[in-house]
Amino acid sequence: MWNWLKLTILPPIGYALIRALGWTLRIRTLHAERVRAFWESGSGVIIAFWHSRQLMMPLCYGGSRLHVLISEHRDGELIHRIVRRFGFDAIRGSTTRGGARALRQMARLGREGFDLAVTPDGPRGPRCVAQPGVVELAKLTGLPITPLTFAASKKNSSGAGTGSKSRCRSAGPALRGASRFGYRATRIACSLKRSGWRWRLRSTSSATRRITRSRTLLVNRY
Repeated sequence: MWNWLKLTILPPIGYALIRALGWTLRIRTLHAERVRAFWESGSGVIIAFWHSRQLMMPLCYGGSRLHVLISEHRDGELIHRIVRRFGFDAIRGSTTRGGARALRQMARLGREGFDLAVTPDGPRGPRCVAQPGVVELAKLTGLPITPLTFAASKKNSSGAGTGSKSRCRSAGPALRGASRFGYRATRIACSLKRSGWRWRLRSTSSATRRITRSRTLLVNRY
C-alpha cells in the first residue's frame, strides 16, 4: 500500500518542486553550442553527469529527444515517473542488474538519433568514479560524450535515495545557478581510461562552481 502511494503521490510533487526551483533560480547556461549543432543535424549525443547532479538535470538539458538510463534499484521507478513528466523516456538497468539489456537498447536508440543520458558513477558509487558503461555506449553508437553539470551559489544536499551512498545536489530559492556542457569527446577519444572521464566531469563541475560565485553571472532561463 505504501509503495503504491509513494509512486502515485510523490512523482507529481517531485516534478512540481523541481519546476519551482527552476523558476526561482537565476540560471546561466554555458556552452550549449557544443550540443546544439548535433540537435540541428538530427544526430544525438551522450549526456554524462554525476549521480549527485541528477536532480537539476531536467532543467539543464534543454533538448527534447532524451532517453535516460535509470537503475533498477528500489527508488528507480520513482525517478522514472518524475523524469517522464518532463517529457523524457527512461531505460531501466545498471551495472549490477539488467545492464547488458539496457546497453543494447540505448545503443539502438542512439543510432536512431536520440540523446542518451547516463550517470557514469551510478546510484551506489563509488561517488564520482566513472564506470566503463558510458565508454562502451559511445563505442557502440559512435556518438560523442558531452559532460553536463550544475552548480549553485549555495547548496542543499539530500540523500539521493534509500540505501544510496550518493548525495543529491540542488539549490535553494532565489540563488544563482549555472549549468555547463563540457568538451565533447568523439568515438576515437573513447579509448580514454575511466580516470580521464572522471577528470573531465570534475573539471566541468569545478568550473561551473566558480562561475556561480561570480558577480557577473548572466541569466538564461529555459
